[in-house]
Amino acid sequence: MVAKAIKRKEAKKEPKLDLFAWEGTDKKGAKVSGETRSANAALVKSELRRQGINPKKIKKKTMSGFGSGKKKITAKDIALFSRQLATMMSSGVPLVQSFEIIGRGHDNPSMQDLILAIKADVEGGNTLTDSMRKHPYYFDDLYCNLVQAGEQAGILEGLLHKIALYKEKVEAIKGKIKKALFYPVAIVVVAFIITTILMIFVIPQFEDLFKGFGADLPALTKIVIKISEFFQAWWWAIFGGIGGVIYGLVEAKKRSRKVNQALDRLLLKLPILGEIVTKATVARFARTLSTMFAAGVPLVEGMTTVAGASGNIVYETAILKIRDNVASGMSLQASMRQTGLFSNMVVQMVAIGEEAGSLDAMLGKVADYYEQEVDDAVDGLSSLLEPIIMAVLGVIIGGLVVAMYLPIFQMGNVVN
Repeated sequence: MVAKAIKRKEAKKEPKLDLFAWEGTDKKGAKVSGETRSANAALVKSELRRQGINPKKIKKKTMSGFGSGKKKITAKDIALFSRQLATMMSSGVPLVQSFEIIGRGHDNPSMQDLILAIKADVEGGNTLTDSMRKHPYYFDDLYCNLVQAGEQAGILEGLLHKIALYKEKVEAIKGKIKKALFYPVAIVVVAFIITTILMIFVIPQFEDLFKGFGADLPALTKIVIKISEFFQAWWWAIFGGIGGVIYGLVEAKKRSRKVNQALDRLLLKLPILGEIVTKATVARFARTLSTMFAAGVPLVEGMTTVAGASGNIVYETAILKIRDNVASGMSLQASMRQTGLFSNMVVQMVAIGEEAGSLDAMLGKVADYYEQEVDDAVDGLSSLLEPIIMAVLGVIIGGLVVAMYLPIFQMGNVVN
């Protein structure tokens, strides 16, 4: 019975998709190659044959593809590549030659392989969009949709500049958020490490000293010694418990949308940090929608991609609701106001953009404004937290030092 239940449970799971690198020939006999995600090599082979490709070689790759065993490809690498490609094409360098120059000159071997693989695919007759879609780990739907819009409209060069600007802005805002979150985490970690060292290694030395005093210890000293004894006896449980909680939260965040939603909602409600995260999310929403709308992507169609790029499930759910409302005939500004997640200024800017027919420009201004707001807020947070860090560490260390030296001071008074 148990075995059958397990089998039924496993049957309900979605098949794991692996990355397969393949080589073959097309209908004209030309050599082609690329990558495809599928459950197994047999499905890859059948899919290639449906596309008119005769597969010659299919090999399973690791999830990270070109990053396996080499320096990983980061989002900053993709942003730099986007800017380089846009600059090359603006200078009149042909697409394939641009890939050759950028690929051969890149410092990251994994990025070299990726760029040259796309170049080979384009040389084989595929569009740039199709070539990039074979590497979804590095080029998401938003990126590929914008490239496709540029190819179809014959404005690839201009859209590559927009993509490069978008990637640079998004990476900059992510960096600011990480910087904002780093300081409070650093305070907690440093305070915990110092406290642990004192409790496990320093205070026991004083405890041995106090045993020879033959007098009652102050209440503060007794409390600190009791805490120290607890640390010494249960340090493995403390560290194991903290590690277990962190691991459990990380795994739950990966597997459960409800946990993600709860954590994202909590993050938005945190004092100071919540305001920074909110502004960063609105900036990302405005920047993404502005870029897609300027590329000629229909508003309703683009909202799905914008929702996924928001970076916060609370906003993602709201944006999908906005998409449905807009599809049913409601204006964008009215739909945004209905969610209650966008400030009056943002809604008014969108309303002006809709009326004037310059929605992409107004959204761009909103993104610029909020990106600057995030910059100022993070700088202000850094200035605010520096004295807080000193105060917190001072209270912790100072309190422990006073607790340990208080009996010595009292003994000195008795002698006098």
